[in-house]
Amino acid sequence: MNTDLVAQRFAQAQSSYEQQAIAQRRVALELIQRMQLHVPPHLQRILEIGCGSGLFTRQLMQHYSFDQLFLNDLYPKVKQHFDEDARIYWGIGNIETLPLPQSLDLVVSCSALQWVQQLEALFLKIHQALNPSGWLCFASYAHDNLKEIKALTGQGLDYLSLSQMVELLESCGYEVLIQEEQHLILEFEHPRDVLKHIKATGVQANAEGFRWTKSSLQQFYKQYQQFQLPGSQQYPLTYHPIYLIARKRP
Repeated sequence: MNTDLVAQRFAQAQSSYEQQAIAQRRVALELIQRMQLHVPPHLQRILEIGCGSGLFTRQLMQHYSFDQLFLNDLYPKVKQHFDEDARIYWGIGNIETLPLPQSLDLVVSCSALQWVQQLEALFLKIHQALNPSGWLCFASYAHDNLKEIKALTGQGLDYLSLSQMVELLESCGYEVLIQEEQHLILEFEHPRDVLKHIKATGVQANAEGFRWTKSSLQQFYKQYQQFQLPGSQQYPLTYHPIYLIARKRP
């Protein structure tokens, strides 16, 4: 995966992301609600992977108190979405190659880990950075995510299933306390609106070398009709979020 391209696509979408990220906003709320069932509200050191425009970060800061919050993303312009705060520290770059802050109480990520290429290596690196019984909580996506787009264009990520993710976490030394998945269906008036949504959120940031032509767009619009909901004039787009609340085994 070209991480420079991923960063570029998300940077291009940053001005429109907040308005268009309907599913991601719902996922952020769902993740914070699940965290509150297990993770104590007062922590010292937190790392968030892939903070983006701060959609999840704001939920985190609203519901949790902390001494230090380390924020990570691929490109430095994300900083403009955050107010000055002496508790916030930045780590810009690919989380797979960046050194992690140590003695962490909590590592969180919302709608970002699906971009990680070597997930096992990252989970092990996080495990080393966590305090004993520290928390790893995240929302990512599974195989049905944006399935309509992948069916028509062949473009999309390869996702782990929920059970595969649980197995991977357990093999890396975590106890999984919550494992859940959902299907969120967004509806649009026309297939072109589906494409506008995808561009505005950057979720197809891996589509390197893929270019639309007038004829391929028309074919896409026509073929997308097969997904039209029965008795509806709307066109669906599927999101398949998964939620994991895990704890480092003592």
